[in-house]
Amino acid sequence: MLLTLLKRFLGPYRGLLIAVVLLQIVGTMASLLLPTLNARIIDEGVAKGDTDFIWRTGGIMLAISLVQVVCTIAAVGCGARAAMSFGRDVRAAQFHRTLSFSAREMNHFGAPSLLTRNTNDVQQVQMLVVMTCTMVVAAPITMIGGVIMALREDPGLSILVAVAVPVLALAIGLLIGRAGPLFRVMQTRIDAVNRILREQITGVRVVRAFVREPYEEQRFEVANAELTDTTTKVGRIMAALFPVVMLVMNLSQVAVLWFGPHRIASGDLQIGQLSAFLTYLIQILMSVMMASMMFMIAPRAAVCAERIMEVLNTESSVVPPVDGVRTLPGRATVEFDNVSFCYPGADSPVLSNISFTAEPGTTTAVIGSTGSGKTTLISLIPRLFDATSGSVRVDGVDVREIEPETLWGRLGLVPQKAFLFSGTVAENLRYGAAEATDDQLWAALDVAQGDFVREKPEGLDTPVAQGGTNLSGGQRQRLAIARALVKRPEIYLFDDAFSALDVATDARLRQALGPVTADAAVITVAQRISTIRGADQIIVLEDGRMVGRGRHEELLRTCETYAEIVASQLSVEEVA
Repeated sequence: MLLTLLKRFLGPYRGLLIAVVLLQIVGTMASLLLPTLNARIIDEGVAKGDTDFIWRTGGIMLAISLVQVVCTIAAVGCGARAAMSFGRDVRAAQFHRTLSFSAREMNHFGAPSLLTRNTNDVQQVQMLVVMTCTMVVAAPITMIGGVIMALREDPGLSILVAVAVPVLALAIGLLIGRAGPLFRVMQTRIDAVNRILREQITGVRVVRAFVREPYEEQRFEVANAELTDTTTKVGRIMAALFPVVMLVMNLSQVAVLWFGPHRIASGDLQIGQLSAFLTYLIQILMSVMMASMMFMIAPRAAVCAERIMEVLNTESSVVPPVDGVRTLPGRATVEFDNVSFCYPGADSPVLSNISFTAEPGTTTAVIGSTGSGKTTLISLIPRLFDATSGSVRVDGVDVREIEPETLWGRLGLVPQKAFLFSGTVAENLRYGAAEATDDQLWAALDVAQGDFVREKPEGLDTPVAQGGTNLSGGQRQRLAIARALVKRPEIYLFDDAFSALDVATDARLRQALGPVTADAAVITVAQRISTIRGADQIIVLEDGRMVGRGRHEELLRTCETYAEIVASQLSVEEVA
């Protein structure tokens, strides 16, 4: 998965990667020349007292060092640009893929996991790219070049290289092998911490209301401790890596300094050559250590890449049509034709054989007990889910054959949970129509009974916190309704959108909605009889089946389920 991800998103930056390799080759070759030139200064300049030779060779070394510095800086710059561009593209790809998911895929992954995959996981793979471009590319070049240059200086001492490199590689391999499986556990536990933290922040009012702070603290401490424990285990393994590298490196230097003088005494080696050989040995072992840094990052990056590719390879269960309908012929008619819906793996369908038609200029209400499938029914119209059997048609065309933008352009949805974005009231209302004027926004607010906005000193510029947490539930619902009204759609979908309103505000709002929605098809999901009793037709659901359809007075006589709902609410009002 890691190679697939890198190949897919680093392809457009092939030129930068080639430049990195070429620059690293030049820079590494320059660094490999310096020990040999230094050896010549010692053996031919210092030993013979040739000052001119020392100055000439020193100047050459200075020029080569300048080339090395320039190439290294340029390579790091190109590598960093490629890595940052890679991270940007992966995050964008995940974001766009997530936006295409239906409610089914969103529930499968969960918001905390998707956030982790698009931030921490991308960062880990991006770090691997940075390390590869800036350090790891130079490692094999340094290793191969260092071995060749060391053999040129003294083949006899090169036996030490043949021993030190495999020992170091074996030690690093054993440590990385133990750390690899822990990285997968670490990412899963990061997801758990994010999930619990998100729940506690969004549900802080509930936590405080039920005095559950100690329980939530304990729950977070358990998840945090598990993450800490896993991270500590990985840290201990990684902490042993550099001491092992330094131990092998120092022992190798001691061996060179032990055997080198004997070869100098026998005339097989000069002092400058011993100095150069020692430098090449350090460069070789350092290249192994640089490669080991990639092995430190690669296992975790591989796990993260697998998680990223899981998102990118997941296709939405709601597939856009290949050549969808872009122009609808009719006027805002919604028709359910023998529609059934069943969640994957469920034993029984949520909806069974639902058939009705919502005409323009009429209001269709859907009512039923909790879990009867009301919200699922509404969700089938904008294709948050697709019907398992039967068809949902808008203006006579199956919604599965309509271009998504065309379908959504006809709909104004007010969801069960009114969600607002951080910004201002005006920015939230213009989410439905970006070109709407201030007068249109005020008109929508007047219909939605948003008088509280006029009472604010900032008016339309009143700030809204993320999710609308600085507003009451009723205020959020009224702003969500106003947002749909600004759009002026042909079909209004109100999913229990009046539940947080008091009875008087509910009545005023419904009365004000009448003229605005006179030419539109209105489908309302509600729990209160007072909200729906004036509807042109009422659909009664029970266990996913339609057990009644008609007007309020008719259903009181013909539908036992509806009569029971009405009786239960009336009895509550009478007791009050």
